Amino acid sequence: MNLPSVIILSLGGTIAMTESDQGGVVPTLSGDALVAAVPQLKRIAAIEARSFRQLPSAQLQFEDIEALAQTIAELDAAGWRGFVITQGTDTIEETAFALDRLLDIDAPVVVTGAMRNPTVAGADGPANLLASVQVAISDAARGLGCLVVMNDEVHAARFVRKMHTSRTDAFESPASGRIGWVAEGRFRLALRPPRMPGLALAGGGRQAQVALVAAGLGDNGEQVRALLLAGGFDGLVVEATGGGHVSLGMAESLEEAARTMPVILASRIGVGDTLTGTYGFPGSEIDLQRRGLLTSGCLDGRKARVLLTLVLRDCPGGRGAVADAFAPWSGDSSCAS
Repeated sequence: MNLPSVIILSLGGTIAMTESDQGGVVPTLSGDALVAAVPQLKRIAAIEARSFRQLPSAQLQFEDIEALAQTIAELDAAGWRGFVITQGTDTIEETAFALDRLLDIDAPVVVTGAMRNPTVAGADGPANLLASVQVAISDAARGLGCLVVMNDEVHAARFVRKMHTSRTDAFESPASGRIGWVAEGRFRLALRPPRMPGLALAGGGRQAQVALVAAGLGDNGEQVRALLLAGGFDGLVVEATGGGHVSLGMAESLEEAARTMPVILASRIGVGDTLTGTYGFPGSEIDLQRRGLLTSGCLDGRKARVLLTLVLRDCPGGRGAVADAFAPWSGDSSCAS
């Protein structure tokens, strides 16, 4: 019997961690070791494992994810059926969204990890890896973009968020709900989000630093002015209060920033669209757009930062390219399910 071919690319993270002599756990297990811990895998797929990186996810860089996307694209052209990436959960929502934007392939790309490392009781890594491969070989997963599989739940990269620091059910998609789940070894697709166009990347991989600032009570723009004074940033994402509101002082600082770099207006709430035309007071979303800010649509601040960074790193066209990249996320179907 010919089994579907799946390649597992390990980046490190909790799923691959063992005890360190210096205390705590560190990523040490190879991709082969992860696969060996789940003997059921060889019954459902022809597996190849590669240790692509060996890092805690907080140390991953955009260069790592761009290199991973390039590798996946090449393997897809070579005919692999599906792809599973294992990594630390701290940045899964960002990594998955970056891959979703960088790749334009039909083959399933699944990102997974573990909340409990292999040295503790109830480690969830093996079960998450098995479920991820079961999704990756499913015809129903084709054309869905990048997915996150944790705790037998399947999430679209555009929606998923890490909502708890340590529980095994830490991942949720509060804006839409999960798009499916794994039951009795099979992927059950419940919702199919509309496919989003990938970025037209030039492949330059230029360095780009994008700041992420959250607004709060009594914040009059001091953080933004400090960033401008320090220099070294190519873009800024501001997580405003509510639907996209800041103080007058912060609005003036953001207007100054927008004269020299792209500034994206998101909401610190993390769920729901950034408003575009409801409130008109100074510091409101209407006022901020007049001051030169672009809105993130349904993207939260972290994903908006990922998208802006990728555009600034790889897309020619300046502000026009940024506006084009963010426009679909404010459209009629970008976050529909």
